[in-house]
Amino acid sequence: MGVKYGCHKCVASFLRLLVKPRLHLDPKPDEVALIPARDAGRTITAHIYKPSIQGPTPVVINFCGSGFVLGTFGGDDEYCRFVADKANYTVIDVQYRLAPENPFPAAFHDAEDVITWVRSQPERFDLSLLSLSGFSAGANIALTVSSSSELFLQAEGKNIFNSVISFYGPMDMSLPTPKKPQADPSNWIMRHIFPTFSHLCHKCLNMGRVDPTDPMLSPILADPSTFPANTLIITAAQDPFAIEAEKFSDKLNNTDGKYSICRRMEDCAHGWDKEAVDGTPQCEAKMEAYELAVAMLRRNAGAGENDSTVQDGRVDSF
Repeated sequence: MGVKYGCHKCVASFLRLLVKPRLHLDPKPDEVALIPARDAGRTITAHIYKPSIQGPTPVVINFCGSGFVLGTFGGDDEYCRFVADKANYTVIDVQYRLAPENPFPAAFHDAEDVITWVRSQPERFDLSLLSLSGFSAGANIALTVSSSSELFLQAEGKNIFNSVISFYGPMDMSLPTPKKPQADPSNWIMRHIFPTFSHLCHKCLNMGRVDPTDPMLSPILADPSTFPANTLIITAAQDPFAIEAEKFSDKLNNTDGKYSICRRMEDCAHGWDKEAVDGTPQCEAKMEAYELAVAMLRRNAGAGENDSTVQDGRVDSF
């Protein structure tokens, strides 16, 4: 494997030990699926959350946060259940492979394989209503796959995805996290600890051998015309990824046929929703963010008395 891999493995093991005490993973999906991967004999584990409606259902495929390194699969259980219940979508939460054991583009390929599996089952899923969502590294995966996967390119530049939803995802992997400006530098951990932690995680992708300006890694550097018609970008004011995500949203809104909603959650840090305490502003921000996701998904489907007009897959107002 080499000296560099050994160093990355040691770093990843240390970071995993650091976060393990903070993880309280107890997901309760309706179904656990083992989805065939492109590699013979390998499967991808996914948690499936089912809505109450019958027949082929709209579907959103979700990718958890991980820094591309940390085993946090199952941490989006509350969000997945909320979307399934409120939006009447099937939610598929994906356990993609982690670095450094599986460096880039392993997670990207796992995302492609799960989407391919979903598209092979029109009797179960309404493939006219297919969206992606993700948190942190998972948001990066959702955005890059929705715009840069050659498997899903269609004639006349049409995108197969109705929307993509990003919660505090990194947009520009070519700029190390410690060098990113912060909208609100008041959080000591976000200012002094998190940037280095994030940078170490990202290095485990084997950045020395891949081009961080590749649109498969940095969605802000992709052609904006390749993204789905509708994008929801949730940022956190204390997060180093907020400013670049907001610039990305502006870039989409300046592109014909693209509509991007961006909401910055004040007094919130990266991953704030996972530790938000009832009755706090952070908990209110979490519910607002999840409701915005549900609103976009329902409007994609044209559901609800006050929903926006949908034309050619685009939400005209929000």
